[in-house]
Amino acid sequence: MVLTSTDTQKAEYNKTSCLWRRFFCMLLMTFSLIGCADYSNVPPLTTQTPQAPAARALPAYRIQVGDILDIKLRLNPELDETLTVRPDGMISTSMFEDILVYDKTVKEVNDNLKSLYGQELKNPQISTIIRSFAPTRVYVMGEVSNPGEFIVVGPALTLTQAIARAGGTLNSANAKNVLILRRGAGDKSKTYLADYEGATQGGDPMKDVRLSPYDVVFVPKSGAALTFKTYQQYIQQYVSPSLGASYQLNR
Repeated sequence: MVLTSTDTQKAEYNKTSCLWRRFFCMLLMTFSLIGCADYSNVPPLTTQTPQAPAARALPAYRIQVGDILDIKLRLNPELDETLTVRPDGMISTSMFEDILVYDKTVKEVNDNLKSLYGQELKNPQISTIIRSFAPTRVYVMGEVSNPGEFIVVGPALTLTQAIARAGGTLNSANAKNVLILRRGAGDKSKTYLADYEGATQGGDPMKDVRLSPYDVVFVPKSGAALTFKTYQQYIQQYVSPSLGASYQLNR
């Protein structure tokens, strides 16, 4: 059986028209679900700049890998040492090996060192001083302008700060369901869900969560973007780019 060029063009045109109608219907259904941002809960800025109240007490700093510690013994200065926290979270002094300090406060490290040195010294007077802090790293990937690794010294970035470092989200982003991958105890990975849109659109500023060092922030595609990607993968590549093409199907 031989199909003429005209029959082929008509069939191709009808097929393409049907596919496009379905695609636009899916887009209309998707866009109909998108609501407008509500800023009614956001207070207006007055002539006097509002000041954020200072916290009465911040949580105690916990020692991280790469921090440099000064161990000082007031009555035994010959035992003073400067140590770097190893990748396994431990330090080794001239008297004791493999002392776990990772994720511990300075007070907890002091109490542990006093207990250890008390085995050799009478009433040791020990002070632990953090000489320098290791930079923390977070990683942002997915539907952002500039994905990558971001390094900061001091408190870890918040969700909005990290995405700002990455150049902001793309139009194809699902900003309400941002995934945060975090490694916890035993190097086990766990996934959390964050609402970037809620944090930035005035709904609930408390949704701007503080990240932990080495967190991976993944911004997924929106439903509309996934629909278009599906169309590109499974429909567009099978549609002839030119309806005027002429060919024959021979059986």
